Amino acid sequence: MILDNLTNRGATPALVATLSFAETRHRLIAENVANWHVPGYKAKQLDTDGFQSALRKALDEKGSDFKRTLDVRNDQVQTTANGNLNIKPSDMPSENILFHDGTNASIEQLMTDLADTAMVYEASNTILRGYFEGLRKAIRGTV
Repeated sequence: MILDNLTNRGATPALVATLSFAETRHRLIAENVANWHVPGYKAKQLDTDGFQSALRKALDEKGSDFKRTLDVRNDQVQTTANGNLNIKPSDMPSENILFHDGTNASIEQLMTDLADTAMVYEASNTILRGYFEGLRKAIRGTV
């Protein structure tokens, strides 16, 4: 109960959801990069703007009630009963491109997405690590 009270407050649930989304997006980008030159391969996409909108809505609905779980929902992302994210990618290209070999992946766009996802993941991880480091110091009684 005490651990739930500490980890379900403030930005922690949003940071955990963001890390989960970024991890899945990173895995999809790696798969897309590995297959971008395969004729007919359709790259999988995750809508970051849609996720951010759903996260913002979930945070507004949750408010400051730490007993209430963060419920993120849109076409691609849904929170499960145990609080994890269920993420379903789309194969529709965000920029509506189809190349002559039937693929829809641009290696330049994939590399841009990879860098963007890495920055989001690193920033979220750094903030979350700092929060837990502060908790650890408080538990140990050190400053």
